[in-house]
Amino acid sequence: MRIILAGFLGGIAMFVWTSIAHIALPLGQTGFSQIPGEATVLASMHHAIGDGAGLYFFPWTDMRHSNAMAEEAAKLKVNPSGLLIYRPPGSDGMTATTLLVEFGKEFVVSLIAAFLLARTVLFSYVARVGFVTLVGLGATLTTNVSYWNWYGFPASYTLAAMITDLVGYFVAGLAIAAILGRSRTYRSMNQPVTA
Repeated sequence: MRIILAGFLGGIAMFVWTSIAHIALPLGQTGFSQIPGEATVLASMHHAIGDGAGLYFFPWTDMRHSNAMAEEAAKLKVNPSGLLIYRPPGSDGMTATTLLVEFGKEFVVSLIAAFLLARTVLFSYVARVGFVTLVGLGATLTTNVSYWNWYGFPASYTLAAMITDLVGYFVAGLAIAAILGRSRTYRSMNQPVTA
C-alpha cells in the first residue's frame, strides 16, 4: 500500500512540475518555431492530407525495397526532410482527457520508480531521491537522444525536454523517498537479535 501511495504522490509531484514547466516556464515551447507562410502551408496540408490524422515522415521511402537506402539518399539530396504530426481541423487541444492521460502516465512511471526503490537498501533520504532521479535519467535518455539523433529534433527542444523529464523524476523522487523511507529489508537486517 505504501508503494501505491508513494507512486500516487510522486505522480502528483511530477504532474505539478510538468504543468509549471509547460505553462509558466519557457521549457514547453523551446525548440518550436512558426512555419513561414503558415496559412499557405496549412491550406496545402489540409488539401493534401484532409482528415488523415497521423505521423508522416518525408520524403517517404519504402524500406522494404532492396535499394531503399540508395533511394532514400537520392531523395534527401534534393528534398527537405522531416516528421509531421498532423491533425485535421476540429481536433481538440488540451482537454480533461489529455490531462488525465498525462497524469496517468506520470502515476505509472512514479509507481514503477517506487516499486524499484522499495527493493533497494539505501541508507539516506538523499540516496533514495538520487535512485529515483537515476531511474529518470535512463528514461529521459531513452527516447529524447534518439529523436535528436535520428529524426533531427532541435538540440534546444531535446535539452528542454530532458530537463523537464529529469526534474520531474527528481520531484517525484522527493515524494517517493519520503513515503517509503528505509526499506523493510534494511530494517530487518539491522534489527538486534534477541534470545
